[in-house]
Amino acid sequence: MNRTRKPAGRIVFVGAGPGDPGLLTRRAHEALAHADHIVFDRRVPEPLLASIRAEADAETEFSPAEGAAGDVAKVLLSAARSGLHAVHLVAGDPFGHDAVVKEVQAVARTAVPFEVVPGIGQAAGVATYAGVPLPGVRTVADVDDVSAVDFEALAAGAQRGSIAIAVDAGDLATVRDGLLAAGADGTAPVTVTGDGTGETQYTSTSTVDNFVAAALGFTGRIVLTVGAGAAQRDKLGWWENRPLYGWKVLVPRTKEQAGAMSERLRGYGAIPCEVPTIAVEPPRTPAQMERAVKGLVDGRYAWVVFTSVNAVRAVWEKFGEHGLDARHFGGVKIACIGEATAAAVRDFGIQPELVPGTEQTSEGLLAEFAPHDPVLDPVGRVLLPRADIATETLAAGLLERGWEVDDVTAYRTVRAAPPPADIRDAIKSGGFDAVLFTSSSTVRNLVGIAGKPHARTVVAVIGPKTAETAAEFGLRVDVQPDHSSVPDLVEALASYATELREKLAAMPAKQRRGSKVQGPTALRFR
Repeated sequence: MNRTRKPAGRIVFVGAGPGDPGLLTRRAHEALAHADHIVFDRRVPEPLLASIRAEADAETEFSPAEGAAGDVAKVLLSAARSGLHAVHLVAGDPFGHDAVVKEVQAVARTAVPFEVVPGIGQAAGVATYAGVPLPGVRTVADVDDVSAVDFEALAAGAQRGSIAIAVDAGDLATVRDGLLAAGADGTAPVTVTGDGTGETQYTSTSTVDNFVAAALGFTGRIVLTVGAGAAQRDKLGWWENRPLYGWKVLVPRTKEQAGAMSERLRGYGAIPCEVPTIAVEPPRTPAQMERAVKGLVDGRYAWVVFTSVNAVRAVWEKFGEHGLDARHFGGVKIACIGEATAAAVRDFGIQPELVPGTEQTSEGLLAEFAPHDPVLDPVGRVLLPRADIATETLAAGLLERGWEVDDVTAYRTVRAAPPPADIRDAIKSGGFDAVLFTSSSTVRNLVGIAGKPHARTVVAVIGPKTAETAAEFGLRVDVQPDHSSVPDLVEALASYATELREKLAAMPAKQRRGSKVQGPTALRFR
């Protein structure tokens, strides 16, 4: 008699690390990607859990860990015996929690295969993000049950070297009293860090007898470090000292393009808020683009000039519809207005012949675009695929240089729907520290759907045309990079924030309090 055999399931205990999604190990990513059922501890930070949900398969089941270690083990075993891959996701390192060790022991007594994926412990990881080294003999503990802590061992560890412990905010007074009762030096330096490795991580410096007051307002998991390393955080603190740390930055771009800018902003410590102001749609009448693609294949054009990533995508989508590829660009030269557009062309396997080296604008491209020479250029026509609302500067300049121009609408930009009311209120009331405009249309559309940014919001623009539009709407332009590209724009904003911080640090305390400079950089000095 043939019986259908159930597929073999397995259990993986995964350490989520201290909280920053970027600290998940590669092996942890693999285990989560193949999971059918993820059981997560409630101490796993929500931003980390949200990033895992976003990457997970739509059919992956998520459920919180409930009950004692034996209860969680039963849930995991039931899933595995049904042929599923079950993951228990825990904060920090799996073996840093007594309850998880008991779960592993329960699973080990069965025939179900299991694996334990280590993670960076919360105490050690947050200490590093706070810029606190743990020299000498170090004691590190992620505390789940403060009543089971050996405070005499912790106090002795602090005397021999350094200690770092992760506890719930509500247990801080118990930890202080336990350390003092065990003979810890009440004047020993302490750092207290909340929201460790998160976007709003904040570290304060205190002493053993006063750190509860220093943590006033902190919630969730708190990491305490005691020892000589605590005194070094002013010099070694890096996470909270990034140029844009804590800045809330408005990113008004198309939904497809906002991600790359937001990622760069996060690298500098900012908290980006993406507000789509324009959506990209096909042209109302596709006949122009159809003729342009046919002309490319037939050798009608000497050059194609791309002014945006969207234009590159629009042409390649048309190529795809007709079964064409990069080989059909043979003999056609390509010019790009900037590096981002050039990168999009290279993604399709083609190297542009011309990218302006200095000013990456229409004027900059025209300055380097050679005039038409009937002898050297037997084909004298240029294809210019672009947005329906693009300016005429580039087409007019090419005509002046003797080229014939097919100015083709490759895509339309339409105004997006207004953002939620709380975002609109934040824009108007100064809830954002900065706003980054990457085109004139983003300026017009943001003001149209949400209103003008508050006067104290730092306004950064990608180039001169965008600056002109911002000025037309009465906005003060604070930042403009030398080169018109997203990386340069973000870097220029970071440099502006650094200069702001240096100016504020040089001011007398009384003057700082009266300063009109706004944002997190100013608030830290008040």
